[in-house]
Amino acid sequence: MTIENILMPQLGESVTEGTIEKWLVKPGDLVNKYDPIAEVVTDKVNAEIPSSFTGIIHELIAIEGETLSVGTVVCTMLVEGEKPSEKKDSIEKAPAKKINKNEFSPTQHNSNKARFSPAVLKLANEYQINLEKIVGTGLDGRITRKDIMKIVETGNLNDYVIGNDENREPAIKQSNVLNEEMPLTTVHQSIKSNANDIEIPVSSIRRAIANNMVRSKHEIPHAWMMVEADVTDLVQYRDKIKNEFKAKEGFNLTYFAFFIKAVATALKEFPMMNSVWAGDKIIQKKDIHISIAVATEDSLFVPVIKNADDKSIKGIAKEIYELSTIVRSGKLRAEHVEGGTFTVNNTGSFGSVQSMGIINYPQAAILQVESIVKRPVIMNGGMFAARDMVNLCLSIDHRILDGLICGKFLNRVKNILENAEKEQMSVY
Repeated sequence: MTIENILMPQLGESVTEGTIEKWLVKPGDLVNKYDPIAEVVTDKVNAEIPSSFTGIIHELIAIEGETLSVGTVVCTMLVEGEKPSEKKDSIEKAPAKKINKNEFSPTQHNSNKARFSPAVLKLANEYQINLEKIVGTGLDGRITRKDIMKIVETGNLNDYVIGNDENREPAIKQSNVLNEEMPLTTVHQSIKSNANDIEIPVSSIRRAIANNMVRSKHEIPHAWMMVEADVTDLVQYRDKIKNEFKAKEGFNLTYFAFFIKAVATALKEFPMMNSVWAGDKIIQKKDIHISIAVATEDSLFVPVIKNADDKSIKGIAKEIYELSTIVRSGKLRAEHVEGGTFTVNNTGSFGSVQSMGIINYPQAAILQVESIVKRPVIMNGGMFAARDMVNLCLSIDHRILDGLICGKFLNRVKNILENAEKEQMSVY
């Protein structure tokens, strides 16, 4: 039998790492190819790692709660192909992984502690930590990413710095340099709880969301713009047909479906809004895939409505209903969140009237659709009337987009919504 590695898969576009939430197997278990072996969490989706082989689980390399880069070994399996008696020899003859001395050069360790994950090595390199001084809390005393971050966050970093002396600058200053392959972390002083405080552990999903938000704010120069639209006619049209629609289709006709359709139509006319920043170039996406924010009690997910510009309002409403159901039932998969090119967030669903969204990295913009409220408006002839008004709040990546094109885009969305009948925004 031979020993084969199972790697952390890429569970979505732009996903670079995942956190092992729960192992579904243990050493000695027999599994078939494609059987799920672990639950993993990324900043976009909860998923399962499938087995790449049929065989016996040999060793669980990663521990629950550990965050690993895509392509990192998470476990090993014994697979048919070599006699069992040769297993020991194959393990002993396996070449040791060579560590680039320019990246990190720790001193000698014992056999259990010498197997450091890439995430641990990169953190040790970033903060110049001597791994020999750390007592690991992982399986068989292995050092985990959590062990290093605990040292960083409690302010004890200098006790573990390689070659620490009085003339050395504190290694914590090196953390100001962004490493795109690493999750972003916030270094802070230890905060003590008072007697009546409630401590809530940070879940893997919440940590992934935090890292993605910090990355977006760190890398993207945000700018904001807002317009208000008079959607009185749209409200009257939707209210007139919503009960009949629900009885016929089995799901609600929400205002959100009309807004997504208007955005998708405007994106076709202003394709620069449907772009991503790619370092030395800007990629203008041909397909219009609208990401929508769906919240659960403690998490936020962003599933995608594919080719929204080709769908009717009924089709969009159906996808909103289906994707929301999938998220809240915990069945969201990688294909549900891949490929988003522009995000629309229904902040008005909980009464917000103005907000500034953080862009869904690496997209160029996010539109916040606020609550529809009655306001007194001066009409033609100077008369006041109560109208249904909504604020549309746009956050943009100022590296890609400027005020002129964003203003035109927002006003086009406004015009579509205010002239729903003329724009032929029929449900079917």
